Amino acid sequence: MINLTTLTSGAFTATVSDMGAELQSLSREDGRQYLWHGDAAWWGGRAPILFPIVGRAVEGRVAVNGQGGEMGQHGFARRSVFERVDQGPNFVLHRLTASEATRAAYPSDFVLSIRHTLDGATLTVSVTAENTGDQDMPYCVGFHPAFCWPLPGGEGQAHRVVLDNGAEPPLSVLEGGYLAEATKPSPFALGVLDLTHDLFANDALIFEGGTGDGLRYGVDGGPELAFRFDNTPNLGIWQKPGAPFLCIEPWHGLAPRAGHGPEIADRPFAMTLAPGASAQFGYSVSVLGD
Repeated sequence: MINLTTLTSGAFTATVSDMGAELQSLSREDGRQYLWHGDAAWWGGRAPILFPIVGRAVEGRVAVNGQGGEMGQHGFARRSVFERVDQGPNFVLHRLTASEATRAAYPSDFVLSIRHTLDGATLTVSVTAENTGDQDMPYCVGFHPAFCWPLPGGEGQAHRVVLDNGAEPPLSVLEGGYLAEATKPSPFALGVLDLTHDLFANDALIFEGGTGDGLRYGVDGGPELAFRFDNTPNLGIWQKPGAPFLCIEPWHGLAPRAGHGPEIADRPFAMTLAPGASAQFGYSVSVLGD
């Protein structure tokens, strides 16, 4: 049985599973739910953590200096049971440590710590990756939370994504799961993306950079979620076409480019940790309005 931890803060409640250290719900005390509920008829995820890759593996395999093995899309953290190492009324800390099973695919020693903190109407998710081995550790980290579309109170109203920096970043596209070299014009106009289901007919909208450190998702003058990003220069926005959710996905690392091999270090925006080093990543989401 997979355990859930309940966090409370003011009028808000969140739950987090030991499986994948994955957020399961974010709601108000009156029952309004903001996180997608994971209906497998559409997509069974809710808010998976992506490690040690973001996106697909080349022919289902990854490598570190030529050594490695089979790996599913977005890595193994989302399918791993984490140890719950600390908790309080409004936070929980989970940890995943390298094992024989992880080393079979990813020959690195690591500790991955994930903390969820609920402070009033703001949920913060932070990841610390640590290299506990004696070799350099290439890796990627990403977040994949899905939120209701429409948001509670926004039924029947147009939703949009608004970048805090007002930018119009170029669009990168996937071709067969691989990142194409050429980009396309931005779907944003002065930082505003008006959401329609047909935007996602060809998979996720991917922005390699330029989206800034924050955005808002929701209804102009209505319910909104405000996001802040920490050390995640890449952004994905995804919906399974027609599904009642929208994923806001801050990443540090991308799918492999077409024609490249399985080395994790060759993936765009992949990072390398020296032995004994660590790095932090995160995002926060705040529920705006009443």
